[in-house]
Amino acid sequence: MSRQSTTPFTLGEDGIALITLEPHRESSGSVLPDVLSSLVATLQSLAERSDVRGVLLHAQGPHWLPQASAQAWLDTCRLAAPVDIARVLAQRSEALRTVEQLDKPVAIVIEGDCLDLCLELALACHHRVGVASDRQRFGLPLVKRGIPPCAGATQRLPRLTGIAEALPVLLSGDSWNTETALQRGVLHAVGQQADALANARAWLASHPGAKAPWDVKGFRIPGGSGALASGAGHHFTDRIAGIRQSTHDTQPAPMSTLSAVYEGTQLPIDMGLQIEMQCAAQTLADPATANQLRSQWLHQEQARALIRRPQGLAAQPVQRLGVLGAGLMGAGIAQVAAAAGIDVVLIDTHADHVQAARDRVLASLRRSHGDRADAIVNRIHATAELRHLHDCDFIIEAVFEDCSVKAGLMDRAASVLRERPPHFVWASNTSTLPIGGLARHWAAPGQVIGMHFFSPVPRMPLLEIITGSQTSDATLARTMDLAARLGKTPILVNDSPGFYTSRIFCAYIDEGMAMLAEGVQPALIENMARQAGFATSPLAVTDEVSLDLQALVIEQARNDGLDEKFQRLQAQPVVARMNALGRLGRKSGGGFYDYPESGAKQLWGGLAREFPLADRQPSPETVRARLLNRQALESVRCLEEGVLTSPADGDIGSLLGLGYPAWTGGTFSYIDTVGLQSFVQSCDALADVHGERFRPSAWLRERAADMQRFHD
Repeated sequence: MSRQSTTPFTLGEDGIALITLEPHRESSGSVLPDVLSSLVATLQSLAERSDVRGVLLHAQGPHWLPQASAQAWLDTCRLAAPVDIARVLAQRSEALRTVEQLDKPVAIVIEGDCLDLCLELALACHHRVGVASDRQRFGLPLVKRGIPPCAGATQRLPRLTGIAEALPVLLSGDSWNTETALQRGVLHAVGQQADALANARAWLASHPGAKAPWDVKGFRIPGGSGALASGAGHHFTDRIAGIRQSTHDTQPAPMSTLSAVYEGTQLPIDMGLQIEMQCAAQTLADPATANQLRSQWLHQEQARALIRRPQGLAAQPVQRLGVLGAGLMGAGIAQVAAAAGIDVVLIDTHADHVQAARDRVLASLRRSHGDRADAIVNRIHATAELRHLHDCDFIIEAVFEDCSVKAGLMDRAASVLRERPPHFVWASNTSTLPIGGLARHWAAPGQVIGMHFFSPVPRMPLLEIITGSQTSDATLARTMDLAARLGKTPILVNDSPGFYTSRIFCAYIDEGMAMLAEGVQPALIENMARQAGFATSPLAVTDEVSLDLQALVIEQARNDGLDEKFQRLQAQPVVARMNALGRLGRKSGGGFYDYPESGAKQLWGGLAREFPLADRQPSPETVRARLLNRQALESVRCLEEGVLTSPADGDIGSLLGLGYPAWTGGTFSYIDTVGLQSFVQSCDALADVHGERFRPSAWLRERAADMQRFHD
C-alpha cells in the first residue's frame, strides 16, 4: 500500500493503480470536499510516475464523495458577489478538468448510486463501468433544491448523450437506472463486480493515451448544438416557455441551466465550463436560491432531526396506536403508521365505514408498496368497538372538527383506558380547536397534545404539533418521536385559536374573498396568486376546502367569543352569500368555480352579478402584495404572540402546509428578502387603503428600526 497526499492506492503488477472510494456518512462543510482535493492531488502524482499505466477508481456508494451540506451551500450563496461565488465553483470545475486531462487514462467502476458531484466526477473519467443493480441511480437531485449543476455536467452530459436526453436530468433532477445510463452513453459497460473491475483494467491497459471525446479534434455533439441542434425549437424555445409558465420567473436555476447548455455546447469545452460557472454563480447569488436552501433543506433537515424535542428524555416507542375515526384523515394516519411498522387499532362507530377505510388503505398501499401491501394492512385492526383500545399506549383522535364530539369521545374512551401506562398520550388531530379546552376532559391533561395532519396524509410531509398549557415535556417528546417514525416534518406551536397554519391559511383565502367583495376581477386575483408562485390560488383552494366549512369555522369563533381578528370579518359576507346560493365548492358541483363533467374548471360566470366589478381595478402588483403580505404579517403576529416558537417553523409550515411561494423560502424568509423596513412601509401603505389588518405592530416596527432579520 502506498500513499500520495491523503488518498491511498494499490499499484498492481499490471501498472494499474487502484483507488477505492468508500461511502461517506457525514456531509462536507465545503462545496469542494477535501476528499476530492486529495484525490486529484494523488491522481496528478500518479500521472507523473513511469510505473503507472492508468488509474482505476472503485466507487462504492452511495456518497463516495461527501455531499456538501446545506450550510456549505448557504455560505457560498452569501459570498459578497457572483464573482466570489464563481471563484469557489471554479475549484470544483478545475479539479474535474484536471482529472479529464491527465496524461494517464482514468477508469471508474461505479457500485451504488452515482449522484450530483459523484456523477460529475464520473463524467470526467475516460471510461465508466457500472456494477449491475436494479436499484442504482444516476442523476443530479440537487437540481430539485435549486442548485444548478456546477462541476461540468451542463457541458459533459449533453456532449455524451445529446441535448435532448440530457435536459430532463439537468433541469428537473430526473434520474436514470443502470440500463438507461448504459443506453445513453453515461456508462460504457455493465457487469457484476469482478467482471466490471476486469473490464476497466483491460480497457486501461489498451488505451494508454485516452482522451475525453470532446478533447479529440473533430468532435461533434450527438444531434447538434445550439440553434442547429435537432429539435432545437423543443429543446430551447418550448422549454423556455414551459419554465416561465411553471415558475413565472421566480426560480433562477432552470433558466440559467438552460442558458449554460445552449451557449456552452456551441463552444469548446473549456469555454463551455466557464459559461456554466458564470451561470451557476448568478443563480447562487440570487436570494431565491438561498431562501430555498435554508427553508427547504437546512431547516427541514433540522426539523426531521427533532431539533425542538425536549432533551434528556428517553425514547418510548409506540407499541400499539389507536386511531379514532375512519374518514380520510383517520385512514391516512392508520396507513402511514402501519407502513412504519406500528400495530394500529382503527375505530369508527359505523362498522361499514371502518371496513371501507381499511379497503381504501389496502388499495393505496398496493399502488405505493406493491407486494408488501397485504402485510402492512394486516397491522391494522379495524373495528367499531372502543374496548379494543385497552392496550393502546398512544391514541390519535381524528373525528369531526367539533368540540363536543371530540370531548364526548374522550369521556367514553377513558372508561376503556383505566390502566394507562405513565407514558400514554392522547393526541387530537385538529386544525383549529383549542387543546387546552380538550385537555379539561382528560384526567391527566399533561398527556393531551394536538397533532394537525395534512391531507392526503400519506403524501403531505408536514405535521403541526400543538402543545397546550399543561402538555408535559414527556408527551411532547413522545409525539415528536412518533412524527419522525411516521416520516413527517414536525413544526411546534403553542395552543391558540387556529394555531399557526390555519391562521395564515385563513388570512390568505380571506384576502382573496375580501378583494372579490371589493369588486376586484376574480381572474386578476387568481392569476396574480399563480404568478406570485402560490401553489393554489385563493378562490380555487377555498372551493376545495368548501364554503360551508368556512361558515362553521366563523360560527364557532363567534360562539366561543373569540376576538374579532379570529372572526374573519372580511370574508363573512362572501361566505354567507355563497352558502345562501348553495355554491359550497367542488363537493357541491360549484363554488367560485364551475366544474363541468368534461373539461377544466372555470370561474363561475355569476360572480360578476353577485360581486359587481369595481370601475377601477387595482394594479397586478397591488394584488400580489396583498396576498404575500397578508400571510407574512399574520405569521409575524403568531411569532409575536408566542404561538410560533421559531421563524424556521413558520417558514416550513407556510411552504409545506399552505403552498406559500417556494422562491420566498417561506413567510419569514420573504420578509428578510424584501427587508424589514421595506416590508413595514409596504404594509402601512396597504393599511391606509385596505384596512388595519395590514398595519404592523409596534413590536415589528422596533425590529425594523433596529435593522433586525428573522434569519441570520
